[in-house]
This record gives sequence, C-alpha cells and structure tokens, in this order.
Amino acid sequence: MISRRHFISTGASAAMSTPLAFCGTTKSTAFIDAHVHVWTPNTQTYPLAAGFEKKHMAPPSFTPEQLFAHTTPEGVKRIVLIQMSYYKTDNRYMLDMIAEHPGTFVGVAVMDEMAANVRAQMKLLAKQGVRGFRLSPRGKDVEAWLTSPGIEEMWRVGAEEQLNMCLLINPEALGPVAKMCAKHPQTPVVIDHFARVGMAGPVTRADLDQLLHLSKYPKVTLKTSAFYALGKKTAPYLDLGQMIRECRDYFGADRLMWASDCPFQVDPGHNYHDSIALIRDRLDFLTASDKAWMLRQTAERVFFH
Repeated sequence: MISRRHFISTGASAAMSTPLAFCGTTKSTAFIDAHVHVWTPNTQTYPLAAGFEKKHMAPPSFTPEQLFAHTTPEGVKRIVLIQMSYYKTDNRYMLDMIAEHPGTFVGVAVMDEMAANVRAQMKLLAKQGVRGFRLSPRGKDVEAWLTSPGIEEMWRVGAEEQLNMCLLINPEALGPVAKMCAKHPQTPVVIDHFARVGMAGPVTRADLDQLLHLSKYPKVTLKTSAFYALGKKTAPYLDLGQMIRECRDYFGADRLMWASDCPFQVDPGHNYHDSIALIRDRLDFLTASDKAWMLRQTAERVFFH
C-alpha cells in the first residue's frame, strides 16, 4: 500500500478558546481549514488516474460527509480542498464537491503545466471555485522546473488573476522558490506544510532560516499544517511551537494559516482536535489576534475572496 508519508515525502479571539464557543457561529466568523483532501470510493464516476488502484486509497473513502464529522465539532465551517493525487489532473470530483456545498469549499487544482492552453484552463477553473494551483517539482532540478515555460506562464496568470501558486516542496527547493518570488513579486504564493521542514528529522536551523527568508516577499503566505508528519510526529505537537513562533515573528500572523491536512491528520494515533488545538489552545505566545488570523482571517483573504 502506498502510504501518505510516501506521497508527502516524494512528489480568532480569546473567545475562540474552545469548540463550544463556536456552536451556532456563521461561516463568516467560524474557523477555516486551509488544507483538506477528499475522495470517493465511486471509481466508476470518478476514475483513478493511471498508476493508481483502489488498494492505494487509504482510507478507502474520505467524502465531505466523513470530513464534516471531524470539522463540525471544532467549529470549522469553511474548507480549502486540495486536489488529491489519486486523480492527478482530473479535478472533477473536487469541483463537484465545491458545487454541491456552496459557500463551504473552495479548491486548489492540479493541472498539466505543459499543456498548450494553460492560461485558458486556469481561468476556466477559477470560474468553478478554484483559488490556487498545486505545484510540486518534477525531478531533482527544481530551478529548471520552476523556470520552464509552463510554470512561468502559470505564475504570470497567477499575478494577473490573483490565483495562488500552492507549493508542495522540500527545504532544498526554498532557494529556487525565493528566486521565483523575486522574479514574480505580484504572484501570490502559498507554502504548504512549512515546506516540510522537520519532516525528515528534527527541525534544523539551516532549513528554518531558508523558510523564514521567504517572509521578505509580501505575497508569500505559509500553512502551519501537517503536524502529524513533522518533528516528533506526536500529539500534542508542542515541539513545533518554536518553529511556529519564529514563523509568526517573521511572516506575521496575517500571513500564516492553520490547516489539518485531513484525512491524514486523523490517521491512527492522531486526531483533528489535537491539530486545531495546538494553535487555538496550546501555544501561549499566540495572541487572540494571532489566532484570529491563523484560524480564519488569512485563509479568508487568500482563498475566499
């Protein structure tokens, strides 16, 4: 079975202190989860991409209804869907879920940057609720990939249409990404999962400094997410506190957004509550304003505009 770790390694206010405080809140004031994957066991309507079989789907199903069982008790009412790798560039299931749950979901799509009609595809997807595009390096030469014609075109359209380039990268890609941010200063960029700093081992000073360097580019935002996969990889994830503090100090809370990375955050040994609670309840250095930005306002500005 292909594990999540394989996928990820290769390719508020003071009143917000408890979930009960948010019973009855509206979508405009509740929390936003900025990174979730959904998929369906219905592979006839939504076929898996070449190279994937049903046995690779772990868990076998994670539909919006299954997701809501985790999000609703914690006061999360809006969610950013990230296109799942099982479908590659066929975004139909994600788009259909956006349409079925108006006001709840927006999407981050995957597309072939080498296609002839990149610009038209991006604009068409934007009309269907897509607010960003997931990009992950092809091969080891990150700089060559980033400066390829298709990626350059995506960054240009991203600047024109304010569509986010959502980067799933490893720490070694941070240098080339910084060059792209300097070259395309008007393109909004979202870094997923702290650029996986702390995934392969302890958080290192060198990797974290490279990540913090991106704070000099105003259009870059950062997801504080995938706690289950970083550092000690053990709840309550307090060992990640120092990295989160430094990211807050450099980027500002208004450029950080919390995300769960479900369903992998609810794999055995982890749960949804511990993910949101790290930001909402457990880090004393986060102010009420910090929490408001990280748990709602940043994602609202970046994705729900």
